[in-house]
Amino acid sequence: MCDNPEICICQDTLDRMMPMHVLIGPEERITHVGPTLAKTQPGLNLVGQHFFDVFQPRRQGCQGNLMEACAKPGMKVYLRLRDEHATQLIGNVSVLPDRAGILMNLSFGIAVIDAVGRYDLAGSDFAATDLTLEMLWMFEAKSGALAESSDLAERMYGAKKAAEADAASDMLTGLCNRRVLDQVLERLVSRNAPFSLMHLDLDFFKAVNDTLGHAAGDHVLQVVSEILTEETREEDTVARVGGDEFVLVFDNMTDPKRLAKIATRMITRLEEPISFKDDVAQISGSVGVVSSTHYDPPDVAQMMEDADAALYASKERGRACFTFNQPGLTALAGNAMTKAG
Repeated sequence: MCDNPEICICQDTLDRMMPMHVLIGPEERITHVGPTLAKTQPGLNLVGQHFFDVFQPRRQGCQGNLMEACAKPGMKVYLRLRDEHATQLIGNVSVLPDRAGILMNLSFGIAVIDAVGRYDLAGSDFAATDLTLEMLWMFEAKSGALAESSDLAERMYGAKKAAEADAASDMLTGLCNRRVLDQVLERLVSRNAPFSLMHLDLDFFKAVNDTLGHAAGDHVLQVVSEILTEETREEDTVARVGGDEFVLVFDNMTDPKRLAKIATRMITRLEEPISFKDDVAQISGSVGVVSSTHYDPPDVAQMMEDADAALYASKERGRACFTFNQPGLTALAGNAMTKAG
């Protein structure tokens, strides 16, 4: 019996099981797309198009030689459609036997609710096992409940906030909350592990809420959480500690050059326009950085205060930048804020 039998799957089966898939030939041209993905580009025949004429990479991983990039174990792709909405996509890839092509199975991820309305999709456009169906059902159920009773909506909102305070994660973004952040920092200090801490505050976020509404603001926060998660490692911690404030903890990383590269990448990605319905939100981020190796012994409260001072310095420098805490910076920031008050 063959250890690695090749299984032939007909196109209809692929369309039913993976309606968001795309097949790419060796010349990086699209040979087939699933029916749901095809609905996102009405009137345009995607077959024969060059892959990068239809999809724009959101990260550098799949740029260059697509076949070589997709051959990496565990490779994921982060894309956006080259249309007026610039809809974001995430997917898994696999190189076909004998390098005959690439099979890419895509998903809308957190952008699914917007995509359903934008492209007139329904539950029947997704595979029966796709968690997207559960998300759509929950969204419709919630919308129905809100429409039936504003009083019920207020009670649900209060319960949601109470649950969020006690839960291990932030309900909107799925990131860690302040409670979990404190536990992580406590654990790192107790085992004398080196770590660095970044305090990030979004620039121009208030303008998004004021001009586009709170629904747009929530969407921006979800996109930001995705960016921060993608730019950190599995062992790192990303927490939302305020409306548009985040703290990132980098376990066993104190090299200023590595931290500077990470902060630069995050700020660059945060400055990319974020689509919401027919509008576009524009933000950036300011960052303050501290490392535990500058403290003897590390004091979490002092580190948080120093990171906040470094963040304030970044704001003073014109925003959209990062600052490492330096001796005297905390006192300087405190004096400046006192004068401002």
